[in-house]
Amino acid sequence: MYVIIVGCGRVGSELSKLLANEGHNVVVIDKDRNSFDRLGGAFNGLTIVGSGFDLGLLKQAGIEKADAFCAVTNGDNTNLIAAQVAKKIFKIPKVLARVYDPQRAHIYAALGLEIISGTILFAAMLRDKIIESRFSSYLIESKDLGVIEIEAKGHLVGKTPLDINIPGEFMVVALRRMDGVSIPEAKTIFQEKDMLMAIVEVAKLEGVKEKLNL
Repeated sequence: MYVIIVGCGRVGSELSKLLANEGHNVVVIDKDRNSFDRLGGAFNGLTIVGSGFDLGLLKQAGIEKADAFCAVTNGDNTNLIAAQVAKKIFKIPKVLARVYDPQRAHIYAALGLEIISGTILFAAMLRDKIIESRFSSYLIESKDLGVIEIEAKGHLVGKTPLDINIPGEFMVVALRRMDGVSIPEAKTIFQEKDMLMAIVEVAKLEGVKEKLNL
């Protein structure tokens, strides 16, 4: 993929390195030339100094051939404007914007942008750890569903997904063993120390835990 990232702070630089290391073509834009130091000497993408919503600069960055555009500066207004330019003017297929202020999230959504709110995500992660350390609602963009990780031990050993799935409430979707992660079949037998990942309806989490004796 050809990806343009606006903002080379901690998030932008890490995202840029991840994508570049996976073989994607990455262009990073930032107003501060020194910010590119975070990318390290091994980064093989393109860096451009300037504004993330400057039309001439974006064309220089190759935005007309970009598959994705990500605005992750430390300013919500900058991210909003840059994302709108990418989506409305250049018609980039995938546009994402970072937002700090949760109150502005609905504005981004109303404009048809995909948003990532670090504030909301971090708060949700902390809440999940407080309420149930194995539960992660932030993995799914919904308040209704979450992911719970369960170790197969005791009464779960020898069971199968078919035995423990609860229609409409709980479903095992992945199985992690020493040799890797897989999608279990309905009759896959759980072994000692298997880690099960399941989708669960948030409102019924406590009831599911009781039914499965977790």
